[in-house]
Amino acid sequence: MAPNNQNNENRNDAPRNEGEGNRTADKQYRQGVQEHVQHHDVEGDAKRARDAIDGPEGDELRRAEEKGKSHAKGEDPQLKG
Repeated sequence: MAPNNQNNENRNDAPRNEGEGNRTADKQYRQGVQEHVQHHDVEGDAKRARDAIDGPEGDELRRAEEKGKSHAKGEDPQLKG
């Protein structure tokens, strides 16, 4: 029986597991953030978010934030002011 070369080819195409500290994912994330900041109205987005919090949907947004936080292990100490 001849060896199955197809399995070897698929292994080369499979993404490598880089584990915690995945440099590839970090690079892709940073490039995505940079692209977003360069091509979107970040200041305008921030203003619209502030206006939404202060507007009629503010209570709903705060409840959603609390619900999201309830799933987190903890807040980043650097974010606490």
